Amino acid sequence: MADTEINALFAPSAGGALPSDVASELQHISNLLDISPQELFYKWESYAIKMGTDRTKLDLKTVKEFKKDLQDAMERESRAKSHHAHQSAVKRAAPTPRGGGGGDDVFGMLDGMVSATPGPRIGAMKRKANNYDTPAPKSTKSGINSSPADGKTRTPVRDGVAFEQRQNPGEIIQQINSHIPTAIAPAEPYTEARVKLKANMDLPKFAYKTMAMKLSEVSEVLDDRIDSFTEWVQEHHQLPDSTFGNPAAQSTAEIVAVGRIACDQPNGRLNAASVTLETSRRMGAGLRVPLKFEGVGCDLFPGKIVAVRGTNVSGEYFNVTEILQLPHLPPPASTPAELEVHNDRLASADGEIKPLGLLVASGPFTTDADLWFEPLKTLIARAEEERLDVLILSGPFLDLEHPIIASGDFDNYLPSDARIEPDRATIQDVFRLLVAQPLQRLTQTVPTITIIMVPSVRDAISKHVSWPQDRFPRAALGLPKQVQIVTNPIMLSINEMIFAISTQDVLSELRKGNVYKPAKGQKFIDDPFARLASAVAEQRHFFPIFPPQAREDALKPTAIDGEVAEAGVEERLAVGACLDLSYMKLGEWLNVRPDVLILPSELNPFVKVSPLPSERCIV
Repeated sequence: MADTEINALFAPSAGGALPSDVASELQHISNLLDISPQELFYKWESYAIKMGTDRTKLDLKTVKEFKKDLQDAMERESRAKSHHAHQSAVKRAAPTPRGGGGGDDVFGMLDGMVSATPGPRIGAMKRKANNYDTPAPKSTKSGINSSPADGKTRTPVRDGVAFEQRQNPGEIIQQINSHIPTAIAPAEPYTEARVKLKANMDLPKFAYKTMAMKLSEVSEVLDDRIDSFTEWVQEHHQLPDSTFGNPAAQSTAEIVAVGRIACDQPNGRLNAASVTLETSRRMGAGLRVPLKFEGVGCDLFPGKIVAVRGTNVSGEYFNVTEILQLPHLPPPASTPAELEVHNDRLASADGEIKPLGLLVASGPFTTDADLWFEPLKTLIARAEEERLDVLILSGPFLDLEHPIIASGDFDNYLPSDARIEPDRATIQDVFRLLVAQPLQRLTQTVPTITIIMVPSVRDAISKHVSWPQDRFPRAALGLPKQVQIVTNPIMLSINEMIFAISTQDVLSELRKGNVYKPAKGQKFIDDPFARLASAVAEQRHFFPIFPPQAREDALKPTAIDGEVAEAGVEERLAVGACLDLSYMKLGEWLNVRPDVLILPSELNPFVKVSPLPSERCIV
C-alpha cells in the first residue's frame, strides 16, 4: 500500500512508476523518520524548490542527498530543543551567574565515553570560594593533614591501613600447577636479555583521533560484528542459508537467529524477563525481539553475540529451544624450530635451560592516602631480588581518580633535589620523579630485564582518553630503554608464549550485567570467575559488553579533601569505560587464543585454568 502511494505521489503520470531502488529508498526514509508518504512528498517539493526544480532530478543519488538534508534538519531541531531545556535547567538551579563555567557537555553526549579532566574544579566537588583563612599546611607522609589555623581538625583523604601495616604481605592467595617447583633466582645476572617480544596487533592503528565518533560508523561496527558471527556459526555447524531467518518475523518454522543480547529498556538492567535479541540489518532489519527460555539454560550479558534456535509463532517473542555453541579460535602453536631457538636463548653457559622469570602487577601503585608509591618500590625490590626477565606493569600509574592527583596537591611528594618549582611541575614531571626513577634504578641493578607498560584510560599522563587506547608518549617521562610501552589492549608474544592484556575492567562489568540460569533439571553449579573469563575468550574480544555501565552507576571517585558541593555545578563522576565504538574492532582477537589472559579488575584477584584448552586466565 505504501509503495503504491509513493508511486502515485512521486510518479503521477499515467502508468508511470519509480525505479525500484528510488521507491525503496523513499519508503525507507518514510519509515526511518516516521512520516507519511504525503508529508514526505511535501518535504521533497520544498527541497526541490530550495535546490532548484530545473536541476533536481528524482534519482537514487538525489534521494540520498534529500535524506541527508532531512536528517540534518531534524538533528538541528533536536539540538535546539536540548539546548533550550539545558539553559532553562541551569537558570532554575543557579539564577545568579557564576564565573568560569568552562566547557560543559551541553547535550550530555559524552557521558560514559570520555574521561574527566583532573583538577580541583571537576564536577560538583569544588573548593570553597572566598576562603581567606590562613592556608593549611600541605599533606604529610602519613596522608593526614595538619590542623589549619581556624582550629578545625581536617580528616585524612581516606581511612585505611598504611601499606607498611598490611596483613599477610606476600601471601599466596591462589596457585595453579603447585607441583611445579618455583624458579630460583640466578646467582649471577644474565649477560643479555633472554626474551624476544613481538606485537600481534597493528599498533599504528591505535593512534586515531579521539572524540570524533560518528553514529553511522558505530552502527556499522556493531552490525558487522553480528554478521561475522553469523558466518562463523554457519561454517562451524555446517548450516545451509535457509536455516537462518529473522526472529522478529511471525512464523511457525524453526530457524536459527544470530544477534546481540540487549535489555528491553534503554536504561534498564538486564534480567531474565527483559532479555531481547537485536538483529543485524541484513538478517533482521535491526529489529529487537524478546527472548523466552523455556527449559533452556542461559549465560548472558548485554552485548553478547549468541546463536539461538527456535520459533516465533505469536509474533510477540522468540521461543528459544537451543543455544548453539559459538566456534572458538584455535590455540597458538609454534614449530619445533621456533621452540629450539627460544630454548637456546634460555640456556645457560653449561647448557642447562633456566626457566623464564616473569612478574605481573596492576596499578594503581600507591595508596589513596599518599603518593609515596610504596607498593611500586616493594615490587621493584622483589624484581631485583629474583633477577626477573620480564616485568609487566598495567596502569593506571598516575590515577585520575586518586584524590591527590585530582586535586593537584602533590607538592610535598616531589623529591627535595628535584630542582623543580612545585607551582610549575607538570604531570610528566611527577611521573618522571615518582615512577620512572625507581624503574631506572631497577634497570641498573638488572640490566637484562624487559619492562612492559600497559596504559589505562585512567592514566593522567595519557593524552589518548578512550579505549582502545594508544601508547602514551615517552619523550618527557625519563623511562629507561628496557621499558616497552604498548597499547591497551595488547596481544604480545614473549618468546613462544602469547599474552593478552587489557586494563579495561571488563570482568566487573560482566559480573554486574550477567544473567545466569541453569537448564531445567540441571543442578545450579556456578563458578562465576571461570564463566566471566571464558566469556571474553568465547566472544573473541577484550570488551564484548555493549552498552557499558553508565558513569553514574560506576564507583564514585574519592572525594577531594577540602572541597564542598556547590549548586549549579555538574556532578563529578567516575571516569567510566571511555569507549570509542568506531574503533572497537581493535579490541578483537584475530587469529588465535592467547596462552595467558591478564585482565586487571576491582574483583578479588584470582587465577583460573579456562575450560577452553590451552588457555589460562589471570586477574
